[in-house]
Amino acid sequence: MQNLTLLDGQKFDITIQRLCRQLIENHNDFSNSVIIGIQPRGIFLAKRIAEELRKILPSSTILQGDLDITFYRDDFRRKGEQLVPNQTRIDFITEGKKVIMMDDVLWTGRTIRAAMDALQAFGRPEKVELLVLVDRRYSRHIPVAADYTGIEVDSIASQKVVVSWKEADKEDRIILINE
Repeated sequence: MQNLTLLDGQKFDITIQRLCRQLIENHNDFSNSVIIGIQPRGIFLAKRIAEELRKILPSSTILQGDLDITFYRDDFRRKGEQLVPNQTRIDFITEGKKVIMMDDVLWTGRTIRAAMDALQAFGRPEKVELLVLVDRRYSRHIPVAADYTGIEVDSIASQKVVVSWKEADKEDRIILINE
């Protein structure tokens, strides 16, 4: 079977803009809300969403940070390779705030569980929401669901969803790889 492009070009941009509009519906001017991208690939989504929100709401302050979950992962010690931690960059208080965590792909939910654990080091939020670009709806290990979803994909375990970002990969594209 061949690889399948799920989203690219103008549809990719429209999906990002739609997610921003949904966030504005629920968070208004973001005065009590913050955006946190989950390392490594969720930071691209968080930065893109924050940039777009700043264009739409120029008078609002959009706080955006990056969260490293390396040492909170349940498979941290099982991987045969040496994991290199990323960098957490959260220069604001999350205590009492509405936190919107962002990741590129939601699959088993284990990354989200690790992110929830890591987030506790920065205070106790009023509410935590999840925004993902791709929701692989099957194979959840942890009962978690996204509040905001770019696209939903029904896939099998042998398939892989890859999100490419122009900032890192020279193009915006989501592909389904058949292995």
